[in-house]
Amino acid sequence: MSLETEFDVTGTIARLFIYPVKSCAGIEVQEAVLTETGLDLDRAWMVVDAQGHFLTQRTLPRMALIRPQLKSSEMVLRAPGMLALHVALDLVEGPATVTVWDDTVPAWDMGALAAQWFSDFLGQPCRLVRFDPAHLRLSSKKWTGDLDAHTQFADGFAVLVTSEASIDDLNERLVAKGHEAVGVERFRPNVVLGGVDAHDEDRIDGVHIAVGQGDEADTAELRHVKPCARCPIPNIDPATAQSSPAVSDTLSTYRSDKRLDGAITFGMNAVVARGAGQVLRVGQRFGAHYCFD
Repeated sequence: MSLETEFDVTGTIARLFIYPVKSCAGIEVQEAVLTETGLDLDRAWMVVDAQGHFLTQRTLPRMALIRPQLKSSEMVLRAPGMLALHVALDLVEGPATVTVWDDTVPAWDMGALAAQWFSDFLGQPCRLVRFDPAHLRLSSKKWTGDLDAHTQFADGFAVLVTSEASIDDLNERLVAKGHEAVGVERFRPNVVLGGVDAHDEDRIDGVHIAVGQGDEADTAELRHVKPCARCPIPNIDPATAQSSPAVSDTLSTYRSDKRLDGAITFGMNAVVARGAGQVLRVGQRFGAHYCFD
């Protein structure tokens, strides 16, 4: 496959992130296995309240300070003032039923020690749960069309894609207004594209990633299906958990999206159309087709 002759736009994967625990800090990685539900172990765990409803930085900004680290057989969670919590990757305590947005799904509870750790740090009764891989949580067919696409505890879709140019453009606007530049981590992307223009992710049908070697390499395809409407989370500084409205205020001046009735968007939700089991790596090349409405 010759990317330059086959596609309208080409570039490289600049950065990759996974977020093992929904709404806690992410981990930047150099490579990740692509699964049918997104990058391996992305949003595989979630914090829920006493009623089993999901919790996020929207109401608990301190979740940004919980930092996971993945090791060969465990996930280690650290937070200010807390001893490290070690969570085995292959052990669960018992069944649970939890709610994420409008979906009620089966899950696995991670036990009393994890529950106490999160409850102590977040100041309310909490449980840590893991997605049940036997359950298929379907992404909205309104956006995926004829493709049955699945996700775990992500808000609705398997992968979030943005670009270096998009965050650079935002930062130019922030600095011009007298604010500090922000990191792309605030937008919690999985895949950050390099070598494209600002918000090209909005204008392409997806990315066809060369996952092998040479022009005849295999490809993985992430199909872009829905602009990502933005809540207040990008206003939260992931280093301090403090929030200020500068990011949302600036985005509101130029990112109103008619596809979502004027909602403020940044990045594109994508689903895995091809390539589950392949490894995505920083530096891999991709091609894409423009799809203007």
